[in-house]
Amino acid sequence: MLNSPKQILLSTLDSMQDVPILVVGDFILDRYVWGKVERISPEAPVPVVQVVKEEDRLGGAGNVIRNLNGLGCVVRCAGVVGDDDEAEIICGLLKDSSVDLSGIIREPSGSTSLKTRVIAHSQQVVRIDREYTSVHTGEAHKRYIDLLPELARDVPVIIVSDYGKGSITQDVMDALGGLRSDQRMLIVDPSVQNFSLYKEITLAKPNRKEAELASGVKIRDKQTALKCSKILMKRWNCNQMLISLGEDGLFFVDSDHQQGLLMPTLAQEVFDVSGAGDTTTAVFAVAMAMGASPEVSSELANIASGIVVSEVGTVAIDPEKLRNRIMKIAK
Repeated sequence: MLNSPKQILLSTLDSMQDVPILVVGDFILDRYVWGKVERISPEAPVPVVQVVKEEDRLGGAGNVIRNLNGLGCVVRCAGVVGDDDEAEIICGLLKDSSVDLSGIIREPSGSTSLKTRVIAHSQQVVRIDREYTSVHTGEAHKRYIDLLPELARDVPVIIVSDYGKGSITQDVMDALGGLRSDQRMLIVDPSVQNFSLYKEITLAKPNRKEAELASGVKIRDKQTALKCSKILMKRWNCNQMLISLGEDGLFFVDSDHQQGLLMPTLAQEVFDVSGAGDTTTAVFAVAMAMGASPEVSSELANIASGIVVSEVGTVAIDPEKLRNRIMKIAK
């Protein structure tokens, strides 16, 4: 049972329409190859997947945008992509979602990361990654940094979606830190490669593995989650910490909740956890931007992530599914 009244959760969800949000980070193309398996290969003991359809989706920072777009937000974005077919597809998908593309800069010598998932009978058979992690430092990178102040104008929340592919550097974080204020939250979904870059942020949203690696604390329960959070809040000089704990739910702490809030997972079935952290970040960020309490924001994010892990592949939250789930489980 949830702590927040149903009506507060629903009214917060309704208030998310038309909220301007800036997402800065690494854009990845997620490609899905859907098929069926009817035999084992005579060449090796592996399944033969007969392809039924292929589908491209926004991944990385793009998946955060998909969630925000689904909630009705007005999204701006910034990042560096390659000059290749994958980048062209990403820009097309963003354009189809009415996202402002002025902050997406092409790096002529760069390449865009592609993750291809082969799925048969609702099970992932294999994932094939073409990862490009070189740090962007050239003219394209400078242009994208120069655009950040204008893109952040009138935006209550900036989300940094860092997948360690090169769009987030020290100079980017310095520029974003200068845009943070009492009226503008800076939320970071961190990458292991870049722990040293984060400072002067409002909230960090690591998953369990990232939080443990950054803090050196193994999370076993609420007390160890709290200990981990306090270390990272001091290290990154952030006011709030939100840790995704997978099957153990979500943990939140700030100066007003010094013992922290541990929310058990609300997932009914877990098929695929990919992208659930992006959903958590997006829902929490928008709720906080609309003045919701950390308790309400955390509960909404927890409910939303419990929904998306019950579906196959990286999916964005559907507001109607979120509304229906609130109606079923809230007082």
